[in-house]
Formats: sequence, structure tokens, C-alpha cells
Amino acid sequence: MRPLPTALHRDSGAQARSRLAPRRTLLALRLCALLAPPALHAAQTPDGADATTLQTVEVTAQAGGTTAAATRLDLSPRETPQSLSIAGRELIEDFALNDINDVLALTTGIDVQKVETERTYYSARGFDITNFQFDGVGLPFASGQQVGRLDTALYERIEVLRGANGLGASVGNPSATVNFVRKRPTREFQGSAALGVGSWNNHRVEADLSGALDAGGRVRGRVVAAYQHGDSYLDRYSLEKAVGSGIVEADLGERTLLALGLSYQKNRPRGSMWGALPLYYADGTPTDYDASTSTATRWSGWGNTDTWAFAELTRGLGGGWRLKASLNHRELDGGGDLFYVYGTPERDTGRGLYSYPSYYRGRNEIDQAVLAADGAFALGGREHELALGLDWARNDVGDLSRYTAAAIGVPLPEPAGWNGTFPRPDFADYSSGGDYRIRRGSAYASARWNLGEALKLITGANRVRIDADGESYGTAYAYDEARTLPFAGLVYDLDRHYSLYASYAEIFNPQTEVDADRRPLDPIDGRTWETGVKGEWSGGALNASFALFRTEQNNTAESAGFDPDTGQEYFRGVDATATGYELDLGGRLGERWDLYGGFTQLRLEGGNGEDVRAYVPRRTLRLAAAYRVPGADGLKLGASLKWQDAIHRDQDATATDGGPVVTRQGSYALLGLMARYDFDERWSATLNLDNLTDRKYLTSLYWAQSYYGAPRNATLTVRYRF
Repeated sequence: MRPLPTALHRDSGAQARSRLAPRRTLLALRLCALLAPPALHAAQTPDGADATTLQTVEVTAQAGGTTAAATRLDLSPRETPQSLSIAGRELIEDFALNDINDVLALTTGIDVQKVETERTYYSARGFDITNFQFDGVGLPFASGQQVGRLDTALYERIEVLRGANGLGASVGNPSATVNFVRKRPTREFQGSAALGVGSWNNHRVEADLSGALDAGGRVRGRVVAAYQHGDSYLDRYSLEKAVGSGIVEADLGERTLLALGLSYQKNRPRGSMWGALPLYYADGTPTDYDASTSTATRWSGWGNTDTWAFAELTRGLGGGWRLKASLNHRELDGGGDLFYVYGTPERDTGRGLYSYPSYYRGRNEIDQAVLAADGAFALGGREHELALGLDWARNDVGDLSRYTAAAIGVPLPEPAGWNGTFPRPDFADYSSGGDYRIRRGSAYASARWNLGEALKLITGANRVRIDADGESYGTAYAYDEARTLPFAGLVYDLDRHYSLYASYAEIFNPQTEVDADRRPLDPIDGRTWETGVKGEWSGGALNASFALFRTEQNNTAESAGFDPDTGQEYFRGVDATATGYELDLGGRLGERWDLYGGFTQLRLEGGNGEDVRAYVPRRTLRLAAAYRVPGADGLKLGASLKWQDAIHRDQDATATDGGPVVTRQGSYALLGLMARYDFDERWSATLNLDNLTDRKYLTSLYWAQSYYGAPRNATLTVRYRF
């Protein structure tokens, strides 16, 4: 993945990687009890039997159903001994959460670091999220970041599992795993179409058709498409986005299901930023630009295309057992003409900023094969559950950067007084890049032991081997590591609504950085201890949890200097610990309320007890609530709140008076409002207002540069269902 110019930007990717903290006791049970008023308790139905197949989630609030995200076993959120949030289709449509940044920004404990217009980092419990899965299948980001915003039109729901996930994801950080659950074909015909218009000349259309393709319903298909284009509050920025998917399912007999699918997303932005705005003047005082200010030229752009093809064969084996095989192929291509602004401006003259243009092109091809089996077995007079699987994947990554020497280091005016005019170079002088391969194989087993009517023990292990070879921007990209990653969880049902749980999970993440002796650093080790209480009501339609967690991430690469003979950077391994607690809530409360969100508090400490990653907020509140107004049939009103406390960043720079330079972002809240009116069973209109108070804020302090978030804006969507 294309880095920032290392000689100009002191933040290495390794330095920008992880840290965290928990404690407290079981006031947890009381907190969950507060979420279930007496009237709700009276309306409950008895718990059903344990689900053994993944249910189709209808277009409702965060419905019940099951997930295998944590344990490879299909379990309800209450049965899963880790913190879990599920964003359902109705939430996505009500609040116009059209890309993954929108969804995760409303999710408990997730910090969305928009470092540029096209690149985003995500963190949970203070550590970077690298695992995005699709129907439980996927590889970690090769570069640690998401390029281009994934559209949500193709997905029924999005699951976010917090903590280490070595059993389900094999490699990565002990932060979170994001799982996209695709929209699947239905036997009955259904469809919808939507048209949206919004601020800055934004337009969006969506279509979704599903149903049987033959008279008996044995062959079914679903087609989803979306197209969006518009300008932006940012100077010179615009985005055109096309998204589509097609899935066909066929019953090959009574016990065999074949699914074939293809999805596609293409982002074509103009005015993309590479890097962002300088945040301080040479005298150490903060810059303060208009929210629309950008460092992009008129010809800058960083587009990307994401194509995914998959085939799945599921066979019922009898006795509650099933066998599933899947093949996946994914291609990610992207790049364009980029323009980076480096330096520190002088307050009085504006001088001190310089140009660094570059051409970039990158590709990433992923092949993955999975063979899995799960089912029930009897032992000791009780029925237990078991999941077994083999997983193989290969990732081919390559990128190329080209430059023009004469265009580098050209003095520039301050961004506030610049209109983006700069001649496009031919990028013909010299080039650099990378070409490397990552291979991963794993074998896992997971079991849910029925120790009693109310007590369940989940144990599992994943044997993982991962190796890589090649080079990236002049540095060897090579490692060969193998680990066995254990998992253990215990769930005790207090009654039909509440459960206590505890779990332990591990994960690891190979790294290519070397120490001062040019020896590769050992892999990052991650561990999560978690305990808490979960509640479930209305047959799983409403879920709540309170979690205490402790997460350790050890041996993360951090820049330690440069070799005076070779000029190459070397690193050291550092440790970090995160402790804290989370309160999470999601689903439908009674017949009128839809709720999603939660509160997180954490502490992040380094190996010597010092605070680390100060750009990660220690406290966050995320909440979306919608209410069906009685006496006004069809009217639904809602609001969203995204609050975080103050953050700061030591810029590792010295002001002209000799003092340190620190950039600060005070605590802030973003308030949104929603109103939906259903004219009848088919037609509806939804109005969304975001950043209602027009709060000015920086999108991130992950890097030494940043830019401002969107000011007040509105979207109107008209939807037709048939």
C-alpha cells in the first residue's frame, strides 16, 4: 500500500499501530436490568431451543438470529461470550448509513480515523482493526487500512465482534472483527427501489430484486445495485460510485445448496487528498482553516475497484450435521495521480509548504478456500455442538509509484489561499514499489459443551501458519510464523433473560519490520480477557450487554531510529495494555422503539504504565434511536448522537520558541435527526439531518496532518417496495 513520503512524514505505519485498558465489578447486572422495564418483561415469550442454522434476517431492526463470528458456531448474541454489535438493514436505511464509515461511527467502541479522503483506519479498544470478513470469510488488510468506502447496499446486516478473534479470524490485532452478511435470495418475490438527494449536489439510486427463478422455487436469485455521484463540502472534491451484486442459489436435492455470487464496487473520486492539512504553524500555534479547505489539486484522484466472486456448496449430512465448502476470489485495484503537501507554514508569511506529487497504482488479489463441518453430538447423556474446518488463502500484492524530481519541493501557498492549481507532472523520472505474496493455512476446532441446563462451556483452537515473501519499497517483506491460538468461554444463564459470561482469546500478527541488527521483529501477540452480563428480550429482538475487558498487545513495531550507514529505519517492539468497560444495546424495544449504540470507557497504557495513543478517545458514546409515533400511523422519528472526549497528539516537533508542539481536539458531539413517513405499505420518504449544530472538528489525529469533518448537511430518500 502506498505510504506517505517517509522522509517527510515522521509517522510510520508501525508507530501508528496499537495500545489500551478495564476493571469494575458486577453493577453490570443492574445496568442491564435497567434496560428492561417491567412492561417489557411481561411481554416476553419463553426462550426457544438453541439455533443450529443461520437464520435469514428480515428487514427489521437489529433482529435476533445467530452469528458464528467469534466461535465458528452459530450462536445468538446472548450465547456468544464476547461483546457483539449488529447493525441491521432498517437501521442502515433509517439513518442513511450508506458506507461502512457511517455504520462504524455509530457502533459501540469503534473509532473511525479518516486520515484522508480515501483512506481510513478503524480501531476498537485502542487497537487498529484489520479484519473485515464477508459471510465469515476474509483476510486482514494487507496495509492495515481501508481504501475507498465500502458501500452497505449489498449487505443485510453488519456484525462487529470486539476483542481478539484468533479462532474466527486467525491473524490480526486484538481489536475487533467486522463481518458483512450479504443479502441472499428469497423464495418469495420482493424488491425495492430508492432515490436519494442530498447536500452538495449528491444523488443516489438503489435497486434490490429477489425471488424464485423457476416455478418450484428451487432456483432463486437476487440482484442489488446502487449508483451515487455528487460534490462535497471539500474544495475540488467529488465522488462517483457504482455498486452491484448478483447471487444465485440452487437446491441440488433435498440436502444440498449451491450458491454462486459476484459483487463489484467502483469508486471514482476527484480532488482526493494524499495526506491532509498542516495542523500547526512554525511558532507552534494551531492552524484554523475553513472546513472546506483541501490540499488536493484539480487533477488529484485515488480511485479503486473491488471485485469479488464466490461459490459455496452446503450439504446436510443428517443428524444435525452439515458440510460447507467455499471458494472465494477477490481483486482490489486502485490508484491515480496524488499530491502531497509537506512542511510547516509560517504564521505571518504562509511560507514553508512544499509539493510532493506522485503517480500510484496498486493491486491486491486474494484467493481463499474453506472446508467446514458443524453439528451436534451426544456425550455423557447430553447434546453438545462441534465445528471443524480447514482454511487456505493466498494474497498477491503489488504496487508502483512514479515521480518527477523537478515537481518535488516546489514552494506552495497556504491551503487557505490556494485554488488547487499545479501543473500535472509526467511522472517519468524514477519509480519505486512493492511485490509480495502472503500465504495462510489454518485448521480449527470449536466445541460448545452443555455442562448443565444453564451452563455452557465453549473451547476451541486454531492452528495457523502464515508466510510471506517479496519486497515493499526497498524493504524485504518476508516472514514464516506458526501459532496455535486457543479460545475459552463460559456462559451461565441466570434466567430466561440474563446470562453471565467470561472468555479468553488470543491472536497474532506477523510483521516485517527489523531491529537495529536487521533482524525481523517477532509477531505481535494479542490477548483479550472479557467478562460481563448479557440480556435478551422479545425472542432476541432486543439485546444488551455490559462488558469488562483487558486487552494486551505486545511487541508492536515502533520506530527506534535510522541506521547512520544505510539510512534505513529500524524498529523496536513495544507493549501496550487496554482496560475498560462497554455498555452495548441493540434491537427493538416493545413495538415502537429501535435502539442501537453504547458507551465505552478505556485506559491505554504502555509497557511502563505511561499513556499511549492519545489520539484515541478514552470515552465514547454512540446512540441511534427511532420511535414510531402513536396516533400518527406511518410516522417514525429518530435521532443519533456521536460523542467523544478530548484527544491530542504530540507532533514530535519543536516550535520556534523551543517548546513542544501539541495538537488538541476538544470533546465534541455530532447530533443527527431522522424522520420517516410511510405513505402506505409500498411508499416511504426519509429525511436525515447530520451534524445539526454545525460542529467544526478534525476527522483524526492518527497522523500529524488532518482535515475537517462535514458541516451540517441533509439527505432526502424516497423508497418504493414491491
